[in-house]
Amino acid sequence: MLEQLSRNWWMLTVRGVCAILFGLLAWIWPGITLWALVILFGAYALVDGIFAIGAAITGHAGQSRIWLAVVGVCGVLLGLVTLFWPHITGLVLLLLIAWWAIITGLFEIMAAIRLRNEIEGEWFYIVTGAVSVLFGVLLFIWPASGALAIIWVIGLFSILFGVVLVMASFRLRKLAPQSVDQPRMV
Repeated sequence: MLEQLSRNWWMLTVRGVCAILFGLLAWIWPGITLWALVILFGAYALVDGIFAIGAAITGHAGQSRIWLAVVGVCGVLLGLVTLFWPHITGLVLLLLIAWWAIITGLFEIMAAIRLRNEIEGEWFYIVTGAVSVLFGVLLFIWPASGALAIIWVIGLFSILFGVVLVMASFRLRKLAPQSVDQPRMV
């Protein structure tokens, strides 16, 4: 499992960079309309889900592939629903984001537990999962603040999540066996 993860380290990098870009866009445009936020989130969830499915397909056989595939399918479905119905209310958007964050976080924590015997520093995955779960719970606690009022929180979560994914991917890159077919970051 570790060998497959380390060979595909760049997928985590792409997921992390997408999360960071989403967070920065939320901060750069704080007056963004709800519709634009829905489109940005839908695009992010769709791309993140596609990469998670890609990682599940190229990953090592076993239960972890199933969890990654479930996370990917949930991301793709959430992204498609969000993009096809962009005029949903702010509350529904917040609840969708909250559920997505909690489910994704729980799967990240489970992956960390499975990897704890194979690598050191699995706490990167645990932190990523815990931040995601905490973010989802906070959205359930304070949904009335509205999407526009918590753009900064959404941006912060995305940036933190992205940074942790990028850090984990570079750690996995160091563990990757050197081969000809391995993509290289320039």
